[in-house]
Amino acid sequence: MKKTLLGAVLALVGMAGAAAADPSHGVWQTEVDDGSYAYVTLAGCGGAVCGTISRTFDSTGEYQSPNLGRQIVIDMVPQGGGEYEGSVWRPSNDRIYIGRMNVSGNQLTLRGCVAGGLICARQTWVRIQ
Repeated sequence: MKKTLLGAVLALVGMAGAAAADPSHGVWQTEVDDGSYAYVTLAGCGGAVCGTISRTFDSTGEYQSPNLGRQIVIDMVPQGGGEYEGSVWRPSNDRIYIGRMNVSGNQLTLRGCVAGGLICARQTWVRIQ
């Protein structure tokens, strides 16, 4: 009984460690969009990855945007090989798009698409933490 319980606990700890090791997790700096950029914190949300705006900046420095705390990366489901699919929100026009994300080391490419993925805009983010 003790061995079974110990095995179950170790399996759960191992699963938690694997989830925490997702290469997308961390703080990322967006590209400038309409004169501003943000730090976005990516973390697990269920079986997906979500990203929340944690700091905002413009030409004068850091400022308190009304978008702080808003989710910008929505339910990005890992597809393998650093690829994710979900949705993205663009604050400048308050629209949600079909989202695709690719993580490679300290660089993240995020695409927001319309027309079933035929027309896409792209940003490259860099890891801050």
